[in-house]
Amino acid sequence: MAVPLDYFVILSAFLFAVGTVGVLVSRNLIVMFMSIEIMLNAANLALVAFSRRQMLMDGHVFVFLVMTVAAAEAAVGLAIIISLFRNRESINADQLDLMKW
Repeated sequence: MAVPLDYFVILSAFLFAVGTVGVLVSRNLIVMFMSIEIMLNAANLALVAFSRRQMLMDGHVFVFLVMTVAAAEAAVGLAIIISLFRNRESINADQLDLMKW
């Protein structure tokens, strides 16, 4: 028995909402970063669900592209967060005012 498409879409929407709330509410850069990754995974789940529903492989291929970009984002993002922590000794987004005079 196959799982209906609605369940995947509801789960994807829930994960995306959790990620959005995490980005908007949290001031910790690590939590914000993880919330963005949850949002990317929610979009990937929706892509795979719709692709499988239509019996196409386009969504699966696009998910691999998104995962590659997410891996590069994770490497660069964590490097920036570590650099900010070394310079400012804080990962609180409110305390980082590098662009202010």
